Amino acid sequence: MTDGAAPHPAKHDFRKVFGHLPTGVVVVTGRAPSGEPHGITIGSFVSISLEPPLAGFFIGRSSRTWPLIASSGKFCANVLAATQSDLCWRFAKDSVEGSRFGDLRIEASANGSPVLPGVIATVDCSVHSVQQVGDHDLVVGAVTDLRVLDGDQPAMVFFKGKTGDAHIDG
Repeated sequence: MTDGAAPHPAKHDFRKVFGHLPTGVVVVTGRAPSGEPHGITIGSFVSISLEPPLAGFFIGRSSRTWPLIASSGKFCANVLAATQSDLCWRFAKDSVEGSRFGDLRIEASANGSPVLPGVIATVDCSVHSVQQVGDHDLVVGAVTDLRVLDGDQPAMVFFKGKTGDAHIDG
């Protein structure tokens, strides 16, 4: 007798199949209550609504970085250029030890969050809602400001475990 629940695919298979779906790459940045900058690489940032303007992403519920950013109630998504794999990997591991910003020349977004050098665009948000979904949280942000800083560069995508570009001819 079964409980009616469908069987779950193995984690390895799940990652392998979804690895074939390219995703954009951003670094979500913000400041802890102490003012210290924090950031984490996100591969699930997405536009949610035009009216009102909402954007969001999924973050692992075990993240130690996100609570520090979330405590301010605001964040900035830094859209990485295809040439910025160094920044992608620098912010990819969830760590609050030491500053990932140490040698970077950062500026402030409209909401005061760190803007990484050379990014294509920024999307400032106030935290609108957070919903638990499986082992992740869905963070929905109310967009308060957005800017294209260098629209001539192709954006970074993550595909099959590697970074590449989203350049489209034509």
